Amino acid sequence: MIEQLFGSKTRVKLLYLFYSNPNRAFYVREITRKIDEQINSVRRELANLLSIGIVSSENNNNRLYYEVNQKYEYFVPLASIFGDSVKGDVSVAQTTSGAVEVNPIKSIGNIEIAIYTGQFTRDESSGIDLLIVGDLNTSKLANYVEELEKKEGKAIRYSVMPLSEFVYRRQVNDRFLSNVLLAKKQVLIDKQQLLEKLHSTKKEE
Repeated sequence: MIEQLFGSKTRVKLLYLFYSNPNRAFYVREITRKIDEQINSVRRELANLLSIGIVSSENNNNRLYYEVNQKYEYFVPLASIFGDSVKGDVSVAQTTSGAVEVNPIKSIGNIEIAIYTGQFTRDESSGIDLLIVGDLNTSKLANYVEELEKKEGKAIRYSVMPLSEFVYRRQVNDRFLSNVLLAKKQVLIDKQQLLEKLHSTKKEE
């Protein structure tokens, strides 16, 4: 049904990919690998989405990156269709068939916060690519990062801390944590809406 409404299977997969990964930028070959479609079909649909304004593009290090345009006038209704059913980087093929894949990061422990930044969002001001807050199984964490590095084809810089340390660092305006939270990021998990509360507090100030 959704494929019929939106014109093509490739277009629907792209919409799921972009709207379930806001603030995340992808280059063409990375996209074809993630949604398992032919590169010519991907290029054609990206051109369509770009012309409409649903996605934006930027050239960085001789690569053309695409990401969802959050200023697009219909961003919110499209996000309610393609973004609310998933959180974070999931298998688009499974999503479009109706079976949402559970985010594998949840299997490594009791996670309060998990965010992508750095290489994932092309904002190096954070100094890291992944922040995880919570009580974790160290061996499962190592396996998760190893699998993520294989999947992304690059080394992942990550930082882990318990919730008590996160709260303390926020209270003392720790420079490292402040840089991470101010950087462009994709929120994978925010169990207690702590990041939303921090954002609301900052706006009130």
